[in-house]
Amino acid sequence: MSDARTPAQIEADIVRRRERLAETLDEIGVRVHPKTVIGDAKAKVAGTVDRTAGRAFVAVNRTVSDVKEKFVSEDGSPRLERVVPVALVAVGLVGLLAMSARRRRS
Repeated sequence: MSDARTPAQIEADIVRRRERLAETLDEIGVRVHPKTVIGDAKAKVAGTVDRTAGRAFVAVNRTVSDVKEKFVSEDGSPRLERVVPVALVAVGLVGLLAMSARRRRS
């Protein structure tokens, strides 16, 4: 038996290949279109920003938890032995800044 194809089969094959080629060219045209390229770039940047913001949130949340752990006991009450010295230092710094601001005005 021979594998000879009829002219109609060859013609149908050519039509199918042209249609596939046209689809491929359309896809390439969409992919390289400036709006598509810009949209892809925006999506990539947005994804990077989302990941970075997520990591930053986790880091800040971890830091806040660590600081809270130092100043609040497990039962939720403040650890006065740590809170009072920090509050005194903060009041002292505010006082120094206020005095400095007064001297600049004078």
